Amino acid sequence: MNTLVMKFGGSSIGTTDALTQVLSIVLHEREQWDRLVLVVSALEGVTDGLIEAAHLAQLGQQRGYRRIVANLRTRHLALIDELPLGTTERAVLYADIDHLLFEMLDIYQGMAQITSKVTPEAVDATIGVGEKLAARIVAALLRQNNLRSVALDTTSLVVTDDVPGNASANLPLTRTQIAQNLLPLLERSIVPVVTGFIGATSTGKPTTLGRGGSDYTASVMAVCTNASEIWIWTDVDGMMTADPREIAEARVIQTLSYDEAAEMAYFGARVLHTRMIDPLRDDKIALRVKNVYKPQQIGTLIRDATTSRSRNIKAITYIAGLAIEAKRSGEIVSTQTIYTKAAASAPNVQIDLIISAQSATHSLACFLIPTTAGSDAIHTTRLAFEENLLSDAETQAWQIKNITFITAISATMDNWSTTTAALLQTLGSTRILAFSIGPSNSSLTIVVENKDAEAVLHAVHNLALNNG
Repeated sequence: MNTLVMKFGGSSIGTTDALTQVLSIVLHEREQWDRLVLVVSALEGVTDGLIEAAHLAQLGQQRGYRRIVANLRTRHLALIDELPLGTTERAVLYADIDHLLFEMLDIYQGMAQITSKVTPEAVDATIGVGEKLAARIVAALLRQNNLRSVALDTTSLVVTDDVPGNASANLPLTRTQIAQNLLPLLERSIVPVVTGFIGATSTGKPTTLGRGGSDYTASVMAVCTNASEIWIWTDVDGMMTADPREIAEARVIQTLSYDEAAEMAYFGARVLHTRMIDPLRDDKIALRVKNVYKPQQIGTLIRDATTSRSRNIKAITYIAGLAIEAKRSGEIVSTQTIYTKAAASAPNVQIDLIISAQSATHSLACFLIPTTAGSDAIHTTRLAFEENLLSDAETQAWQIKNITFITAISATMDNWSTTTAALLQTLGSTRILAFSIGPSNSSLTIVVENKDAEAVLHAVHNLALNNG
């Protein structure tokens, strides 16, 4: 049977206009496919609010976290009041929302009373509530429009490891849970609305999959239901040649390979979660990225790479990072030691060492901070690096600076050497801290200081368009 998994992001469900679009899309696709599975994120900004509330609870600031929860309740109830729902559906939603939020307040209260540092596991237990609220609203709207639908929490579906804040799915165990708890609903022509972002360990402890993890949830759903395709609905027309907020000339990319999409996500494209591609690649499940407000457009199709080769750059991405450097050379182990200590000081932030280089007189290491780490991750990581550099006399000579990685993406490049020469000529006198061709041969990354990032981004994108 043909199964379609559709994921709707927070910007796709946060208003009555957006939910009207979602309803129209679901009603149409229900006629085209044998089975539908929906995955939803929290309303835009809700997860950030819940993280802030958890931090306030850790500090014992009862008024602060209660204010945030009250605002979330008001926002969701206001959205419900604007939807064309029957009296019964509305009353059930009110009760569900109050129940979920009161449960969360109890957890916050417990966190506020703990004298020791609150664990990341406790935070995981609260910040997935936004997805639970959203799933119930969408399912109620579908039922009101004569579609059999039910909201499902992925704590009963997605089995993960025990990594706080960035858990990974155990696919064999998850497949078993889905066979027991989700497939019977599909067989009865029920449309499940599944919570993204959250899961649970095999012992039932709540976990989260990292920022933007609803995409990852959707790919897990697709693999474990043997889906034909997965569609990511967002507020842009598809994967773009660059971030349209930075480059007005950015264009929609019609097709990408799995490798190209994975590289784009890793190096800063905010449309997709980094870890969602691998499960789809393994099972050769096609992925589409579409605009919820323009459903008639085909968007971007991501699938197996074609055999044709080219000299065209598909896309340009950028992402923030940090560099440490010193006027010294020697064993690289000292750089690794700094990195390890900093990572331990910021356990909830993923830090990837991308480039490490030495000359006779200098050492340099460049670290990438994924977009899924959150908006404050660069600041948190920099503080951790500074603390570790200053705490050891041997490393006090090291300097730290904010940097930007600008990456050209193409999995079908015949030879990067010609493109590298063109890039270097285009950049002229701009100081390049480092550059490298990725081990997958799908990307070329240039590292520059932040003050040069905008000019370099435009220059590289112009080169890509001219060669396209």
